[in-house]
This record gives sequence, structure tokens and C-alpha cells, in this order.
Amino acid sequence: MPRPARILAFGDNVVDCYRDENLMFPGGNCLNHAVFARRAGAETAYAGAVCDDDAGRLIRRALIEEGVDVTSLRIEPGQTAYCVIETPGGDRVFVGANLGVSIIAPSRSDFARLPDFDALHTGRSSHVDAWLPHFAAASKVSYDLATVHDHGRIAQVAPHCFLISLSAGGVPREEALALALRARAEGARWSLVTRGVEGALLAGEPGVFEAPAQPVEAIDTLGAGDTYIANVLVGLLEGRAPAAILTAAAAAAAKTCLTRGAFGHAAPMSVDLSSMMSLEDIYRTTRPAKAPEEA
Repeated sequence: MPRPARILAFGDNVVDCYRDENLMFPGGNCLNHAVFARRAGAETAYAGAVCDDDAGRLIRRALIEEGVDVTSLRIEPGQTAYCVIETPGGDRVFVGANLGVSIIAPSRSDFARLPDFDALHTGRSSHVDAWLPHFAAASKVSYDLATVHDHGRIAQVAPHCFLISLSAGGVPREEALALALRARAEGARWSLVTRGVEGALLAGEPGVFEAPAQPVEAIDTLGAGDTYIANVLVGLLEGRAPAAILTAAAAAAAKTCLTRGAFGHAAPMSVDLSSMMSLEDIYRTTRPAKAPEEA
């Protein structure tokens, strides 16, 4: 029996604070990816930074309970990253956030581990684009561009990617397909475009494959996209047929929508929100992790 795929998720984490419910859940793109890929059958590790506070301890405990390797989880002074969410009328609204200590550059020990993994996953929220050529030289790279559809950014990232993922909910199919094909033309081996309730499409050398979403009475859609990406990456690394990969990913994403938070593990909200910034201010002021020549 072949061994499971091995994936290292590097970068962002938060606790998602549901302020109107006084609950917090572990989350963040890369953190979620480590958990969902583990649930999909891969062996996973998470490299990121938290603090020794209630939020950081929740994140570490949840990862361990999910079977994710936390050897490369750093404990730093400061505050663990958080995102504040409200759900008026059942709709999820991001109110503000603080990235805390979550934006980090890879260490020598992180790179020393890379040969043990089949792929590394990161994304735009981790702010480590300067490291992509170095990651790609050591392992296959999965990168989540999320809602960034800028052609220049795609051209910058795609050449380093085994899998590049974009979110295009509400976007016409023709535009979603054009995004997938552009990412492929810029050098990505595979490009995934998730389209919310419209399903997803996956483009690669064998062609373009599509699958509908699985309808479900969603409790919380947080983490559904991360679930989809993680399942697609695991499936590709295992060499499964693209159509079967998409079907399994859709089923897993639908299951995530039935869970509060990205992957559960609720705790009473215990975060100092006095440092909360608007999302606009975060995007405007966040500096990338140290570049290779600075580290």
C-alpha cells in the first residue's frame, strides 16, 4: 500500500472570534489546510507562529487533536492573530482583525524539513511570496491566491506552483475558466478555481474538469474553500483521476459547511480586541515576511 501524501502548510493562522456568540475557533488558510489535508488522508505538519495566550494554546491543542505535526509551530512573544466575525441575519461579516505574530519567514530548520514532504502549501495571507522560488526548488508548491485575480500577481506566483488556487464565487463560468487557463499559461501545473455554490473547475495538462457543488443546508461556510483546496492537493499528489478528486472535494467542502467555525474546536472567546484593525488598514499596512536576503 503506498504511503500517504505528506504536506507542510506554512504561514498564516488566526482565531476566528464570533463576537455575537462569544466563541473563538482556530482558523486561517494555512492552518485550515493542514487540518483538512490530514482529514483527507495525508500526513501533515504546520509551520507558523502563535503566542502563549489562550488563543495560541487553543490553536496548538486543536492541531494536536487533529493529528497535525506541530514540531515547527513557534511560540513567540506578543499576541496570537485573530479575526473578528459577526453573523447578522446568519450572514458572515468580517469586522476586523489583527495579524499578531503570524507573519513569519521560514527558518533554516523549516527548510531542512522540506525534503521530507511531497508539497508545501502557503498563500497570499502568509505574505511569503519572496520565498516561493526557494520553496519550489525544494518541493511542490500549492498556493492560494484567494480572491486576487490580478493578472500581474498570477504571473508572479504561477511559475512556482504545482497547484494554484483562486476563489471566484459569483463570477461567470467564462471568467472563471479564463482565470484557470491564464494561471496554467503562466506556468502552474494545475489551477483550481472554486466558484462557491456553482462548484469548481480544475485545469491541467490532461484538460479542464468541472464538478458541481454538493447542496447542503449550511451552518457556517467558513473553511469550505480551504477544504476544497486541501482535498484537491491530496488527490493530485496521490495521482487520482481529476474528476474523482473534484467529486470528493465537493463532498468534503459540503461537510465543512455543517460545522461551526472552520473545523470546530470552539472555546469561549478570550482575546483582547483593543488592537483590532479594519481589514482595509490591515491590507494597507501589513509588511511581507522578511525576504531571503534579509533573513
